[in-house]
Amino acid sequence: MTIPLWCLLVGAVLPYIWAGVSVPFRSKQLGEVDLRQPRLQAADLTEGGAGAWGAQMNQWENLSVFTAATLAAFMQGVDPAGSWATASIIWVIARIAHGAFYVAGIPVLRVAGFVAGIAMSIWIFVMAITA
Repeated sequence: MTIPLWCLLVGAVLPYIWAGVSVPFRSKQLGEVDLRQPRLQAADLTEGGAGAWGAQMNQWENLSVFTAATLAAFMQGVDPAGSWATASIIWVIARIAHGAFYVAGIPVLRVAGFVAGIAMSIWIFVMAITA
């Protein structure tokens, strides 16, 4: 189960990466990073900073679906070296692309990244259901 687990780890780290991406935007747009009330400060972000915050929040949401799908596939004995690995790798690529397009302000490609990622989670669920 090496590839799906590595992909799960990458997915779990991504929200922190997007949080880090928001730091320069916070400093530039708002003068400082508010460590006391970062969520309140995030509401004041615009453009790339707002995109980084949105990517972080959406990654937490999407990670829960991917985690559930991965757990279901594991419990059903899906071969981790087959299509499950492929779907997991595509999920990681899609989630990275989603965040990058969110920060860059390219909504059509951001949505495409989101759809690709959620489709991979659904595909993994289908593998588990049909195993």
